[in-house]
Amino acid sequence: MALHYTTMFPATQPPSNHSSIKPLSNPISLRSGPPRFGYPLRNPRQTMATSSSDRRLRHVESGPGRMQRLNAVVLGESIASEEDELVFPSEGFSEQALVSSHEQYLKMYKRSIEDPAGFWSEIASEFYWKTKWGEEVFTENLDVRKGKITIEWFKGATTNVCYNALDRNIEAGNGGKIAIQWEGNEPGHDAQLTYSELLEKVCQLSNYLKDIGIRKGDAVVIYMPMLMELPIAMLACARIGAVHSVVFAGFSTESLAQRIVDCKPKAVITCNAVCRGTKVIQLKDIVDDALVESAKNGILVGACLTYENSSAMMREETKWQDGRDIWWQDVVPKYSTTCEVEWMDAEDPLFLLYTSGSTGKPKGVLHTIGGYMIYTATTFKYAFDYKPSDIYWCTADCGWITGHSYVTYGPLLNGATVVVFEGAPTYPDYGRCWDIVDKFKYVTRYSRKSLRILGSVGEPINPSAWRWLFNVVGDSRCPISDTWWQTETGGFLITPLPGAWPQKPGSATFPFFGVQPAIVDEKGNELEGECSGYLSIKNSWPGAFRTLYGDHERYETTYFKPFSGYYFSGDGCRRDKDGYYWLTGRVDDVINVSGHRIGTAEVESALVSHPQCAEAAVVGVEHEIGAFAAPDRIHWAPGLPKTRSGKIMRRILRKIASRQLDELGDTSTLADPSVVDQLIALSDF
Repeated sequence: MALHYTTMFPATQPPSNHSSIKPLSNPISLRSGPPRFGYPLRNPRQTMATSSSDRRLRHVESGPGRMQRLNAVVLGESIASEEDELVFPSEGFSEQALVSSHEQYLKMYKRSIEDPAGFWSEIASEFYWKTKWGEEVFTENLDVRKGKITIEWFKGATTNVCYNALDRNIEAGNGGKIAIQWEGNEPGHDAQLTYSELLEKVCQLSNYLKDIGIRKGDAVVIYMPMLMELPIAMLACARIGAVHSVVFAGFSTESLAQRIVDCKPKAVITCNAVCRGTKVIQLKDIVDDALVESAKNGILVGACLTYENSSAMMREETKWQDGRDIWWQDVVPKYSTTCEVEWMDAEDPLFLLYTSGSTGKPKGVLHTIGGYMIYTATTFKYAFDYKPSDIYWCTADCGWITGHSYVTYGPLLNGATVVVFEGAPTYPDYGRCWDIVDKFKYVTRYSRKSLRILGSVGEPINPSAWRWLFNVVGDSRCPISDTWWQTETGGFLITPLPGAWPQKPGSATFPFFGVQPAIVDEKGNELEGECSGYLSIKNSWPGAFRTLYGDHERYETTYFKPFSGYYFSGDGCRRDKDGYYWLTGRVDDVINVSGHRIGTAEVESALVSHPQCAEAAVVGVEHEIGAFAAPDRIHWAPGLPKTRSGKIMRRILRKIASRQLDELGDTSTLADPSVVDQLIALSDF
C-alpha cells in the first residue's frame, strides 16, 4: 500500500490508541500475495560504507551508514514505541527492494548530481520519443542576477504522455491488465477498465474535443469528482496536446470563475452532481454560475461537456443551456475508439494547476511534458518500490498535484493498477477505507495483510502520528514513504526509499535523485551539517514547474529572488546530525520569540505527543511580550479547518486569532466548513 496525502486520523482518534482503525485520507498502494517480512536483524555493528567527501554529497553521505542501532526496531519484529528513534528495513524487504541499500542509493545519487544529463537521459530512454533530444539535455538559470529564470529539459525532443501511459503499455502486452479500479460513493458500486479499454475511451473523448475545435495549446478546464472520467479527460487532453486545468470539484463559484478567467479555456468538462457520503453537491449549478461570472469579465466558454452521474442526479433535474451544454453520454460514445497522437515538444505545456497565493489571486503553476513525465514516473517507481503485481491506491483527488502525479500519470506510466475512489473515507462508516483495502486483498476487523508500503504527503507527519500509522495500519511491518514536495515541484523531492535506509518517525529522510537541498539562513548563506533554516534547492530537476501562467515576474519574485541561485520552497527545515531532513512548517508560520525562530510543526509535534491529543495546529499572533517561548492560548477544538486532502488551513486560524473575521477568504475547499464557525464561537481572543 502506498498512502501519501494528508491527516492520519480524525480528531476523535488519539494516535496512541491502537485498538481500532480509522480512515486515512491519503494515497494507498497495495500488493497482492503474502508479505515478505520478519527476517532476522543484521549485525547491529554492521555499518554502510560511504564515499569520499564531495561538497555536493555531504548532506547524504553522513547518516544511515554510521548510526548506532540503539532505540531501534526492525520491520516485522515489534511495534515502534515513543522511545524508538529508528525503524530499520528488514533484510527480507531490502533484498527485494529496487534500491536495497544506502550504498546503492549513494552510487545512483552521486551520478544524478555529477552527471544529471547522463542520469536522466538513461531513464528517459526507457520511454517512447518520436524524436530524441540533442547533446544539450537541459539548460537552467536559477539566479535572477544572471537574467531570466529558465528551466528546460529534453527541449527539441518530441513525445506524448498519453502514448507513454497507455499505448506503450498495451504494445508491451499489458492491454488486458486492469488500469483503473473504480470504487463509487456507495459500497458495491464499482467498475474497472483495462489498459485497452481505457485507451478506447480516451480516444473517443479526444476525437470529440478535436471535433469541437480543441487544438494543441488550447486550455480545457476539468471540474469533476473522482469518476473514471476524470483521468480519462486528463489523458484525452494530453493525447491531442490540449492543456488541462483540473479544478477541485468542491471549489466555490468564485474560485472556479477566477481560474476560468485566468486560463481562458475553450471548453469546460464537468458532471451534473456528485454524492459525498449522503450529501449531494450540484456541480453543474456551480459551473453555470462560474460561467456567468466569467462572461462578465469577457471570457465566453463555447462548450460545457457534462457527464450524467445518475447515482447523484438524473439529467431531467439538471439545469441546461441549449447550444452550450452537451451530455457526455449523448456524444462521446459515438466517436472512433482510435485517435492519432499529437507529438509534442518536451517543453510544451502539459497542464496548469492553480494553487492559492498569499495575495488571494491563484497562481497558475505550469508543468511541461517531457521532464514532468520522466520525473513523476521515476519518483513513483522508487518511492513506492513499485512491483508489477502491486495494486496501488492513492486517495488524493485529481484536483490536487498528488492526483496528477500519483493517481494518473506516475502510476499509469509504470503500467500500474490504480484504485480511484469517489466517496468519503467516513461513509458509510469509519471503516470504508479498510473495506476497500480488504476487497482488493491489500487491508482487528480488517486484515491489511497484503499492505506492503504506506506513504504520506501534505502535512508533515508528527512522530506520534507516524508511529500510529506504522504500528496500527502497517502492523509494524510496512515502511512509510513520508515525502516532502509541492505543487511546484511536480514530484517528491525528499523521500524515503523503503529498503535503502532506516527511517526516523517524522522525518522525510533524504533527497531523491537529482535533488540538491540546501538549508540557508535569512541572508542566503548555505548552512552545513546539523542546522535549521530555510529549505531551498540548488539546480533544477526535470519535474520542476517552468513558470506561473501569464506572470513570469511573479514566478521569479516568489521563488527565486528571496535567495539568488536557489529555488526557495517557502518551508522551514532542519537537518539533524545524521543528515536527515525534518520539515518544520511554512516560514510565514514561523513563530519568532526573542530572536528564536520556532517552526509550527515542532510545537504541534510536542502537543500531539500527549496520548489524549489527536491533532494540533499552531499559529503565531502579534504579541508585545515574547521573552519566553510558551503557548499564549490553547483552545480545545472539535476539529481543524482542513481541506479534503488533509492540509490544515492555518491562514484561517491566523485570521480567527487576530479577529479579522471579514478576511477569512474562500472556505469552500474545506472538508467541513462548519468547523470555522465552531472555532469562531469557541474563541475568546
